[in-house]
Amino acid sequence: MVNSGINMTHEKSPPLFTLSDVSVVMGTRNEERAVGKVISDIKNATRNLAEIVVVDGSSDNTPTIAEQAGARVIRQEPRGYGIAVKAALLASTRNVIITLDCDDTYPAEQIPEFLEKINEGYDVVSGSRLLAKNENMTRFNHFGNAMFAKITSLLYGVKVSDVTTGMRAYRREVITSIDWTENVGLSAELLFRPAAHHYKIIEIPIKYRPRLGETKLNPFTGGAGILKSIIKYKFFS
Repeated sequence: MVNSGINMTHEKSPPLFTLSDVSVVMGTRNEERAVGKVISDIKNATRNLAEIVVVDGSSDNTPTIAEQAGARVIRQEPRGYGIAVKAALLASTRNVIITLDCDDTYPAEQIPEFLEKINEGYDVVSGSRLLAKNENMTRFNHFGNAMFAKITSLLYGVKVSDVTTGMRAYRREVITSIDWTENVGLSAELLFRPAAHHYKIIEIPIKYRPRLGETKLNPFTGGAGILKSIIKYKFFS
C-alpha cells in the first residue's frame, strides 16, 4: 500500500459514506461479452445500492444488455475512451465516484475496500495492478506502466506505481473541481491532476484478470498519448 504523502489543507473529519453514496462509471464500446457480468459483479459488491452509469458508443448490443442489467446508459457517438469516461464521471450523481473498465479485467468485488479508504480521509484511491502479483499483464505493458509511474512520481511529487489503472475512487469534489481535458491520456490525468491540486491520494493493490472480448487500444499510440499528457500538463498548462 502506498501513501502519496500529500496533506489535505482542511482539518475537519470527512463524512462517512456508505454504498448508497457510490456511483460506478464506465465508458463502453462493443463490450457485449463482458458488460452483463461486470454490472452483475458491481451490484453484488455494492448490495445493489450503487448507481451505475455507462456512456456507450457501441455498434453491438452492449447498451441494451447494460440497460437490462440495471445501468443508466447514455449513448454518444464514439469519440474515444477518455471522452466517454469523462462524460460518465460528470453524469454521476453520488458523492463517491468509482471508475471501472467494462471488460471484466478489474475486481468489482474490491469496491468496498475503495470506499473504506475514502472514509479514512483520502480523496483519491487508486487501484494498482503493479502492487499485486498479476500475471495477466504483458511484460510490455508492465514496463510501460512502471515507466509512466516513475515519471509521474518525479514530476508531481506523488509516489505511485500504476498511472494507467482503470479502477479508482474519487470524492465528488475532486471530479467537479478540475477541468479534465485529455482523451487517450485521461487515465493518467485522473491521477496526476489531483496530485497537482494537492489532493490526498493512496494506492491499494488490486487483482487484474484477462479481458473478455477484444481490446480496442493500440499500446503504442495509447502509450504515446499518456506520456504526452503527463509531460504537457506539467510544463505547458
